[in-house]
Amino acid sequence: MSRADLDKQPFDVAGMFDSIARRYDLMNDVAALGQVKRWRHLMVDAVNPGHGAHVLDLAGGTGTSATALARAGARVVAADFSFGMMSEGRRRGAPVPFVGADAHRLPFADDTFDAAVISFGLRNVQDPVRALTEMRRVVRPGGRVVVCEFSTPTSTLFRAIYERYLLRALPAVAKQLASSADAYDYLAESIIAWPDQRGLAAWLRHIGLEQVEHRNLTGGIVALHRGRVPGGTA
Repeated sequence: MSRADLDKQPFDVAGMFDSIARRYDLMNDVAALGQVKRWRHLMVDAVNPGHGAHVLDLAGGTGTSATALARAGARVVAADFSFGMMSEGRRRGAPVPFVGADAHRLPFADDTFDAAVISFGLRNVQDPVRALTEMRRVVRPGGRVVVCEFSTPTSTLFRAIYERYLLRALPAVAKQLASSADAYDYLAESIIAWPDQRGLAAWLRHIGLEQVEHRNLTGGIVALHRGRVPGGTA
């Protein structure tokens, strides 16, 4: 299976990511106009893990975000449902453990982590609110839930230009760089269909997080959202 549809059947999505694992990080950077490293640095700042903090990186893929968090001093577990992506991460020597996991039913006890983050993965989950609820469940009171995801550019003109780029230029580049170019049609469509900043913030409040806030990056191509699990200390 080389691509998934916007109904995001888990088997199809996992199979798609298995098929593009070796080229996914490169193509993600193409979709991000070369900004991924900067965004990842800002994601780590948003998580703000103290030294030795226990952090879940959900939809961890090849471990790029988890590696950045580990270098900041956190103890990180990268969880994903694509064994192809995790195998690629192990092949590259990512310095974190990988765990096969369904975002709808995380295999961790309540209050296991000091923080949980998902970077460029929530829009690929069939039921994002359920996944966010699971992230909240496994984070201790006072801990943070952080979402780094493609979003809606704040300028109408820039939004139109970027959407045209996603639908036309990205698949064309993918045909040159990847063996499963059809998968990038889905990735472009999933970005355009994703809720805007206010919509995602509403989900975070719906699951009971406090102090919900977001920061637009690169004109809103990406938004960093975070919220705090009630109770405990910040």
